Amino acid sequence: MDVEVLPDEDAVARRAAALIAALARAAVAERGRFLLATSGGATPWAALRLLAGEEVPWARVHLFQVDERVAPAGHPERNLTQLRSSFLSRVPILAAQVHAMPVEEADLEAAAGRYAAELRAAAGTPVVLDLAQLGLGADGHTASLFAGDPALDVTDAEVAVAGPHQGRRRMTLTLPALGRARRVLWIVTGAAKAEALARLRRGDPGLPAARVRSDRAVLLTDEAAARGGS
Repeated sequence: MDVEVLPDEDAVARRAAALIAALARAAVAERGRFLLATSGGATPWAALRLLAGEEVPWARVHLFQVDERVAPAGHPERNLTQLRSSFLSRVPILAAQVHAMPVEEADLEAAAGRYAAELRAAAGTPVVLDLAQLGLGADGHTASLFAGDPALDVTDAEVAVAGPHQGRRRMTLTLPALGRARRVLWIVTGAAKAEALARLRRGDPGLPAARVRSDRAVLLTDEAAARGGS
């Protein structure tokens, strides 16, 4: 894992935006499109706002979700709600190239299967995303892959249903889907993440996030989170 420690959250967001833009341009030049999966969080959303001002071949970008809470359309806890206000309202991505997780479906397991099929239609079989952007919870989870949840151990599907966690069920990409991404971008900021980040950097097998393949990963963090050590 390549690690960059930056002064603060704003610097992390700016570096993340520049890096995503560069990866998008390279992917389009090499393969004709850029397949990006994003996670939620204040710093990632700030990065996406900045990404809207970068030079990106938007017509060739497909946006997927790493995970989503089961909640009604427009709910403030939905990652899609924040994506729309922070990012999608600012960039000319075609609606057909925004792949929202279908968490409003009554049958979540069937909906997860359909989302996996949508992923395969765009990213092949097995699914290979160009970039999976991940965050890290203070409890060590990433995506909606939590310690003790059966979704963490799914190996035969790209998408799983998890939870409930913090009062809501979730839909999430699985470890195999995340691990096959050409690049993984971790965005981790804040002192509350310091202990979990130190364990991630050590590759602690007891940490859900540390089970994501790390050899193609870049970690952008701030000084507050990095004080936990390496």
